[in-house]
Amino acid sequence: MGGLSRAGGAGTPVVATSDPRRGTDVVLAVDGGGSKTDVVAIGLDGSLVGHARGPGSNPQTRGWAVAGPILDGVRDNVVRSIGEAHIITTHVYLAGLDLHDELVAATAALAHWQDDGGAPDVLDNDLFALLRAGTLSPDAAAVVCGTGINALAVRSDGATARFPAIGDVSGDWGGGAYLGNRALWHAARADDGRGPATALVDAVPAALGLDSVREVTEAIHFGRLDQRVFNRLCPVLFEVAGAGDPVARSVVERQAEEIVLLASVALGRLGLGDAAEAPVPVVLGGGVLAARDPLLVDEVVTGLAERVPGAVPTWVTDPPVLGAGLAALESVGADAAALDRYREAVRSRSFASTAALIR
Repeated sequence: MGGLSRAGGAGTPVVATSDPRRGTDVVLAVDGGGSKTDVVAIGLDGSLVGHARGPGSNPQTRGWAVAGPILDGVRDNVVRSIGEAHIITTHVYLAGLDLHDELVAATAALAHWQDDGGAPDVLDNDLFALLRAGTLSPDAAAVVCGTGINALAVRSDGATARFPAIGDVSGDWGGGAYLGNRALWHAARADDGRGPATALVDAVPAALGLDSVREVTEAIHFGRLDQRVFNRLCPVLFEVAGAGDPVARSVVERQAEEIVLLASVALGRLGLGDAAEAPVPVVLGGGVLAARDPLLVDEVVTGLAERVPGAVPTWVTDPPVLGAGLAALESVGADAAALDRYREAVRSRSFASTAALIR
């Protein structure tokens, strides 16, 4: 208890949120995204027994050689903190589990958890945690726009519509890192005359403590700044767009268009979203969306109304581990009071949202 994650010491100390009750039953819930990993232990009454946080554990971008030790380290902190409490189920939701082979690899990579509490009973994409955090509807869609971007839709008969979500090769567009990249791209072209003038020319280097766009590009090229710098440039793009810069606004508008497109296509594959039918929630989360930038919100709401008349936009600002924990509790028959207690515990604690990390 109180130790750091094994992942290079980058994790946060475990927080025992109530006295570990030796011999009692708990569920374990894991959310691993592009920017952080949360693991919680929850009593069957909904009490938050333990929580630890580490860096991002998306195996698609980091590889299992990095993601595996991060997940092990954060989980180990929580398992130690709960003493002899019995883990009766474990739900794991990770970014980057989009393809069958990725799920197979994840199952193998986490199988050793069986040795001290149980391998995951549920292992899937973190979009399912976001979806559960935002709605109980059996017909719904979810779009995450955080470090990256992805979407899915579900139907009451169990059918799902998903995307490969593996970058340019699968047609993806957007997410915080991509938007930050576009901010620098437009700044570079404006700076050397290939593109239209934009306030990003001054705003991008200023945000990084440098004097010029050229200094930024050279720092990235020579490794003085790593690729994570693009997440830091994402809020710069939104700030400049909010001030009326047409180049920055065009990128934000394009991101909104992609969010709407993902939701509408996913729902359309399942025959959902018609205005004549019951309203369908479209759960919107991840740091870029959770920040509720006015321009992005307006464009998304307008776009959904035009393309999916039955859609009801639902923003989620709670951390995704809320949905992961709710799903784990429900799987063991926890009552409504327990679900409410866990929800309140998460909301009353200092779970830094993805928005804080990305924006």
